[in-house]
Amino acid sequence: LKIKGEPVVWTEEYYDVLQNTIGGGKPKMRWHFGHEGWPTYRPEGAKEDVPVPIQPEEQSELIDALQDQKTVLYKKLVSEVAEARPGVLELMDEGLGRPDVAMGICSAATKAGFEQVVNSVVQEDRLKRFDVVKAGDDVDKKKPDPMIYNMAQ
Repeated sequence: LKIKGEPVVWTEEYYDVLQNTIGGGKPKMRWHFGHEGWPTYRPEGAKEDVPVPIQPEEQSELIDALQDQKTVLYKKLVSEVAEARPGVLELMDEGLGRPDVAMGICSAATKAGFEQVVNSVVQEDRLKRFDVVKAGDDVDKKKPDPMIYNMAQ
């Protein structure tokens, strides 16, 4: 993936800015490409780069393909190395054990990516005890917009 011959790179600092201002992976990509230029790319097995997408449909197809690939890579990474931070599962269990506390999980991740995380880290038996579980696919506006939290109430 290249813009004007240079590889597309999002540093942690840049992604942190995007994460706190633009909700959802696809909107982040669309914003970035809209400001930096649309990329060329070479599909696996192809001999030549695909030209810069000009038409909105081509741009949407590229973003969809990138999001799908990102989800595949994310699920693989999660299944191999993800673990809960110290104390998180104990805190969940404490809250789930209290009938006076409503418990929920809201994630901006796609449902496929989210399911990989919760199945790998939270695990299905604990997940079933939550009052509400929402993923980014469940809402039109992604975090930092509060829609997912308002929907979970």
